[in-house]
Amino acid sequence: MNPTLSNARNPSDALPRALWALMVGNFVIGTGVMVVPGTLNDISTSLGVSIPQAGQLITAAAILMGLGAPAFATLVAGWDRRRLLTLSLIWYGLLTGICALAPNYGTLLPLRVLAVISPAIFTPQAAACVGLLVPPAQRGRAITFVFLGWSVASVMGMPLSAWIGTELGWRWAFGLVAVMSLASAAWIWRDMPNGIKPAALSRQAWGQTLGSPALMMAVGVTLLSAFGQFTLFSYFAPYFLQTLGLGGGGLSLLFLWFGAFGLAGNVGLTRVIDRVGAGRAVLFMLSAIMLSLALWPLGRHGLWQQALVLVPWALGCFAVNSAQQARLVHLSPVLAPATVALNTSAMYGGQALGAALGGVMIAQGQMLRLHEVGLVVLLLAMSLSLWAERAQKRS
Repeated sequence: MNPTLSNARNPSDALPRALWALMVGNFVIGTGVMVVPGTLNDISTSLGVSIPQAGQLITAAAILMGLGAPAFATLVAGWDRRRLLTLSLIWYGLLTGICALAPNYGTLLPLRVLAVISPAIFTPQAAACVGLLVPPAQRGRAITFVFLGWSVASVMGMPLSAWIGTELGWRWAFGLVAVMSLASAAWIWRDMPNGIKPAALSRQAWGQTLGSPALMMAVGVTLLSAFGQFTLFSYFAPYFLQTLGLGGGGLSLLFLWFGAFGLAGNVGLTRVIDRVGAGRAVLFMLSAIMLSLALWPLGRHGLWQQALVLVPWALGCFAVNSAQQARLVHLSPVLAPATVALNTSAMYGGQALGAALGGVMIAQGQMLRLHEVGLVVLLLAMSLSLWAERAQKRS
C-alpha cells in the first residue's frame, strides 16, 4: 500500500492529519516573516535606526528567501520531508531566538538573513508534499488548506507581534516565534509520515518549467502581486502611526481586523477553488486588492474608514497566494516541486522589491503615495494573469 495515500482514499475523505501539521508550520513561518513589519516601529526606535533602514530587514530576508527557494529545492530533492521540515523549523527557532538577543542592528541583519533560510525551504516543500498526501481531486482544497496557516498568522501572529513589540519590545516578539517554531517542529515529526519524497528536480524538469510560457507567466503574476502589495504592506506600522496616530493596542487591533478578513478570504477560497478554477480565483482576489488601493486615501479620515478600506485587500491578500500555488500545481502536477519553489521565490522576491521601493519612497517623503505604486503594479499583475490564462488554453 502506498503510505502517502493511506489516509486519503477518495475525494470525500477528511484531509490527512499531516496537513494540519503543515498548516500550523506555515502559521509559524508566516508569523516569523511578518514579525518584522509588525514590530518595525519598535525595532527602529530601540536600535536607533531609521524606518527605511529597519525596513532593510524585510528586504534582505526576502532576497534570501527568493533566491534560496529554487536553490534549496534542488539541494534537498532526495531528503525525506519529515526530517527536512522538522529540521527547518528547529533552525528557525534557534536562529530567531538568537536574533532576539542581537545587541545592535549590524548584528541583527545577518542573523535575520540566516534565520529565513527556513521559510525558503519550508513553504515550497510543504506545498510540494501535498500531491503525495492526497488524491488529485482533493489537491486544490489541500493546498489552500496548508496555506491557510499564512492567513492564521495574519489573524493571530502579526497582531500579537505588534502588541508584544509595543508593550514588551520586539525581542519578546521574536522570542515567541522561536518557541512556536520548536513546538511546531515536534508536531511535524509526530504527524508527518516517513517516506514522503517528491520527485527529484532534474535539469529536464527545470528546463520544462522555465520553457513553459503559461507556467512562467503564472509565476510572474505572483512576483508582481507581492511587489505591489509589499510596497505599502511592509510599512503598515509607520504608515498608520503617521496618518492615524496608531500604536500599541490600536495598531494590533487593526492588524487583527486585517487578519480576520484575510483568514475569511482563504477559508472561502478553499470551498470554491475546485469549482471556479484557480485562474478565475486569482483574478477575483487581485481585483479585491486593487479596490482597496484605489480607495486608500479615504482611510486617512479616521480609524473606521481605514478599517473598511482594508477589507477587500485582506480578503484577497493571502488567498491570492494560495490560489496561485493551486494554479501552478494544476497546470503541471509533475513539475510541482519546481513551480512551487519558483512561485515561492517570486513571492519573496516581490516582497523584497516592494519593501525596497517603499523604503526609498519613504526616505524621499512619499509615504502617502505608496498605494499609487502598488495599484499600478497590481494592474500589471492582473494583465499578466489574463495573458497566462490564454497561454494555458493555447498549450
